[in-house]
Amino acid sequence: MANRTILVIDDSMVIRRTVKDMLPPGKFDVVEAKDGLQGMELLKSNNPDMIMLDFFLPKMSGWDVYQEIQKNPQLRAIPLLLMSGRKDEVTDKIPEPFEYFAFLEKPFDQKQLVQGIRDAMERSKKLAQMLQQSASKQTTTAVASSGDSANVAKLNARIAHLEGEVDKLKKQMNQLVGFIKKKLQ
Repeated sequence: MANRTILVIDDSMVIRRTVKDMLPPGKFDVVEAKDGLQGMELLKSNNPDMIMLDFFLPKMSGWDVYQEIQKNPQLRAIPLLLMSGRKDEVTDKIPEPFEYFAFLEKPFDQKQLVQGIRDAMERSKKLAQMLQQSASKQTTTAVASSGDSANVAKLNARIAHLEGEVDKLKKQMNQLVGFIKKKLQ
């Protein structure tokens, strides 16, 4: 069986080497990127089986890399393990629960790394199922009559608007919880 390729995008050589050393020997090929720009280049040229992404990177931030991944359905299908030592700053941009990628808080040990990889793979499967169901629904919608299509389009626009509002509320809730945690310390 061919080795799985993991792209580790982290500005810390220590983290990149630690990941490499913690992975089971002989099962993974690790490709390393020291910044977001190099990570995007390697992502497109190496077709990895998994991405481990630090959220705070030079040249192109992990947040920017994450957004580029989300725009591309092929990249979005790759299991993603987001890493950071500052989870609260991550949740400011991406509210919990993290549904389609896993999160690994630094520093981490081998058990946490392996569990994070498993979580990322499971969440990636969940995303693939959701995308497949969405494609099926779109096909059904396309077959509907033109009068129904207008109503469906209006409803889809309304759903998208409401989902945006829910995301804003989640972010506000996370900020409020973070504020309360800081006050309780």
